[in-house]
Amino acid sequence: MTHTNEQMLELFEATLRQLQTPEEPELLYAPIIYSMSGGGKRLRPVLLLLTAEAFGGNIDEAMIAAQAVEVFHNFTLLHDDIMDNASMRRGKPSVFAKWGGNVAILSGDAMLITAYKLLAELSAERLPRVLRIFNDMALEVCEGQQYGMDFEQKQKVSVVDYLQMIERKTSALLSGSAMIGATIAGASDDDIKKIYRFATELGLAFQLQDEMLDSYGDEALGKKIGGDILEGKQTYLMVQAMSRATDEQREVLRTTHLNTNLSDVEKIATVKALYDKLDVKRATEQQIELRFERALSVLDTLSIERDCTVQLAEFARNLMGRKK
Repeated sequence: MTHTNEQMLELFEATLRQLQTPEEPELLYAPIIYSMSGGGKRLRPVLLLLTAEAFGGNIDEAMIAAQAVEVFHNFTLLHDDIMDNASMRRGKPSVFAKWGGNVAILSGDAMLITAYKLLAELSAERLPRVLRIFNDMALEVCEGQQYGMDFEQKQKVSVVDYLQMIERKTSALLSGSAMIGATIAGASDDDIKKIYRFATELGLAFQLQDEMLDSYGDEALGKKIGGDILEGKQTYLMVQAMSRATDEQREVLRTTHLNTNLSDVEKIATVKALYDKLDVKRATEQQIELRFERALSVLDTLSIERDCTVQLAEFARNLMGRKK
């Protein structure tokens, strides 16, 4: 039986609810429970499980790794909120805002250790290779975060460098999850490389789309527009704009978010007017489409049954909010 995306998500949520967390000390473990029960799309564990099933793997063993990946992902969010001084996460106060930085650091550390404790439950046959993939994935996330921080201090970032940064920071968790699922199932090295490419391209498409929606989304759908512009963040749109702009336009792009004479609405409108003039939206849409099509094209080359290909394609379309 091949599980649908929805069935796999339900299966994972049911298993995650059974994850045992000590009660004491309360200030260490309560934030972990709070973080793990805060919702989220569970993209990474679901992809891991779908991939493991596609290659004929043991779902029970894959479920252990899926929990480890999700705990690790939430650990990164706890520390990310500290670095960003973020007060909200998934519509609720962040752990950092609710309990403070010291608690968020320590609870995050405990989550990282919990992820490794879960991985230790894997079979002796699979553990060494899964651990190598997991460690590489974890380091890539850290590297991507550091590059992202470095880029915020630079006046100009190349498009190539920016894409490499988000490949580490965002795609690495998705591609690592897919590789772990395939590895647990005993997939060939060739198929593992292919599923890595599928998830990497999909992760890039997803991140670029998220950035574009921040400037060009529909507020009626609950998406606040212009947050990245107001923060002066380096995004694909900003990097593209800077690469196409005149010196005068670059100065506007660099300084508008700091202009105290402009309201937030005016700041967003000023930057978006330049984006439109420089045809940045179309360039971003083209890059999203390129990455998404590259991801889908990989699926037909995998050594899996057709119904499994369909489920992975459905995962990709659901992630991107596409019906077909």
